[in-house]
Amino acid sequence: MSAPLDLTPQERAELFGGFDPDEHAAEAEQRWGGTQAWTDAMRRSAAYTKQDWQRFMAEAGDISSRMAEAMRSGAPADGGTAMNLAEEHRAHITRWCYDCTYEIHRGLGDMYVNDPRFTASIDATAPGLAAYYQAAITANADRHTS
Repeated sequence: MSAPLDLTPQERAELFGGFDPDEHAAEAEQRWGGTQAWTDAMRRSAAYTKQDWQRFMAEAGDISSRMAEAMRSGAPADGGTAMNLAEEHRAHITRWCYDCTYEIHRGLGDMYVNDPRFTASIDATAPGLAAYYQAAITANADRHTS
């Protein structure tokens, strides 16, 4: 069972906008429940305060904004800037959620382009950002695991 977010409806709207984590909790648990990553994420997030969630969301938004800026500037997804941002993204997940290995990170990148819900959400920041993220994540994983 997913850990409930100890937030009021107003705080949820403030932090997550139109996204309701509880709507996707059952699907996430079905896909990843029982894994160490799932267990770690549930344990960590259960203790988060509103301020923790604000920091988490602000950091994630900052990384996405800088990734979009890199994409718009023409920086290649397999170049240093984008790969370094992908590594920062992976470290952010590890710090806040679970040990995000390069294998797991590749899977997230693939999900960003293969699941239209993720693609739409990420591309809301900048059209094409989900595919750029996926390419940067893959290049970064290759650089660290080859």
